[in-house]
Amino acid sequence: MLNKKILVFAASNSSFSINKKLANYAANQVADSKVTFLDLNNFEMPIYSIDRENAIGIPDLALQFKEEVKNTDGIIISFAEHNGSYSTAFKNIFDWISRINKNVWEDKPMFLLATSPGSHGGKTVLKLASERFRRGNINKIVEFSLPSFNLNFSEELGIVDKNLNSEFEQHLNDFIQEL
Repeated sequence: MLNKKILVFAASNSSFSINKKLANYAANQVADSKVTFLDLNNFEMPIYSIDRENAIGIPDLALQFKEEVKNTDGIIISFAEHNGSYSTAFKNIFDWISRINKNVWEDKPMFLLATSPGSHGGKTVLKLASERFRRGNINKIVEFSLPSFNLNFSEELGIVDKNLNSEFEQHLNDFIQEL
């Protein structure tokens, strides 16, 4: 698996996102790959509506985001959970790029992550994303939830709980094998 291209982002627009830390950590565990990190703050667009699409067309930023998806071998996303769902920043990008073509993720293998400060670890949004992305994506989608981020993650060491780290590594390897 030499020189595979991995697209990585946190589905959050927070500058202090723990999901950004988890996504970056996961990407850095993929050896011999070229990683492209995206920040959703660089893709702010008008809120999607059919009226806007008819009036202005697809924004250039949506087209740029979609090009990043097309030009990668695999995608890692870590989801922030906002009221049990996607962040508005992610949902808006998702809505715009879904209008470019229905194969939103271009059938790329995906590693979906979520974390939160609490013991649930963003499992609700992770399940929502996984179920939605499985419709229309023929490649494997792997999931991992990290509960209690502040207890189970260290910026120096990564995932510090041995059982959670073992589970993470298993899922990461499943993703890598699909690249």
